[in-house]
Amino acid sequence: MTVTEVQEPQGFTIHTAPVGLADDGRDDLTVLLSTTPATVSAVFTKSRFAGPSVTLSREAAADLRARGVVVLARNANVATGTLGEQNAREVCALAAQATGVPEGELLIASTGVIGRQYPMDGIREHLKSLTPPFGGQGFGHAAHAIMTTDTRPKIASRRIGDATLTGIAKGVGMMEPDMATLLTFFATDARLDPQEQDRVFRRVMDRTFNAVSIDTDTSTSDTAALFANGQAGDVAPYDFEQALHEVALSLVKDIARDGEGASKLIEVRVSGARDDAQAKRVAKSVVNSPLVKTAVHGGDPNWGRIAMAIGKCSDDADIDQNDVTIRFGDTAVYPPHTTDTAAEESLLATVAEHMRGDEVVISVDLGIARGSFTAYGCDLTNEYIRLNAHYTT
Repeated sequence: MTVTEVQEPQGFTIHTAPVGLADDGRDDLTVLLSTTPATVSAVFTKSRFAGPSVTLSREAAADLRARGVVVLARNANVATGTLGEQNAREVCALAAQATGVPEGELLIASTGVIGRQYPMDGIREHLKSLTPPFGGQGFGHAAHAIMTTDTRPKIASRRIGDATLTGIAKGVGMMEPDMATLLTFFATDARLDPQEQDRVFRRVMDRTFNAVSIDTDTSTSDTAALFANGQAGDVAPYDFEQALHEVALSLVKDIARDGEGASKLIEVRVSGARDDAQAKRVAKSVVNSPLVKTAVHGGDPNWGRIAMAIGKCSDDADIDQNDVTIRFGDTAVYPPHTTDTAAEESLLATVAEHMRGDEVVISVDLGIARGSFTAYGCDLTNEYIRLNAHYTT
């Protein structure tokens, strides 16, 4: 199965507009709404500095019923105190009034600069003038409007029988998910049992958005949600889970490729672990290592950096270096297979050739049991430093 051209599920309406969250005139407010009652599954950041958008959305999604989300990009509304919470509640209330949806059935998400209050005058004015149906705008517009430092929108869709699933995402920095990740929203016209939907959603998030890391920094605003309105009828839970995984993984890889300053996608596949949790620890240790990231950027076939990153998992006492295998692409580099200098140089040249591509695959087999996990990330470049050294200036 493959991700198809982008299609739109029935019964969803989208509105985007500029409301002054930034000074470039770009659309920075998004309302994504189901025109009929819908179920929701959502996961959020575990950050102790989570913003009021996360707090309010947790409350709204707790009963697995919600009609949509209002998203404000370029301003995180984090560390803004009581006034920031009041503003977030007002945005939800205004959006609910404008759309005719009960206030408790709208999520809110916000991402961007931390520590700044919303420009409420522009937001109030716009939401008070908003009336559905919105018309004319689709998921592509929403994928653009939720961006911050992204260089391109992230969007993918999949058909499941008569139903359609579409997902959008934003995020290229401050990304070490500890729940799901950044901002990502899925909409489907499939009819799903709310409890089964929630279980499927969490399983897929664990294997996709919780597997991506750009810079080891967990956002204060991470929000992921799936809305299902049932207008296309029932689908098989297994088929839906497969489709959701494919769409989510497509978005994850696009995020990793678009990581701040990135030039290469890194995919770290760990197998032979005691369990999947151990495989995840090792995969994240490798994909997050600054030395691994810089080696990938420079195309340096220094497999010792992979060995170092595995070795950092010092609490995993059952990892024995004598049982570990390391590969770049299809080429095994550890344990060493030759002491012949010419043969070793030829092997490293093969690895360097693989590393010159825009996707670098690193495989680690721990030789313990059957646990596995794949993590996704990107190289570390001068451009990442430049972007983040001047993020607010």
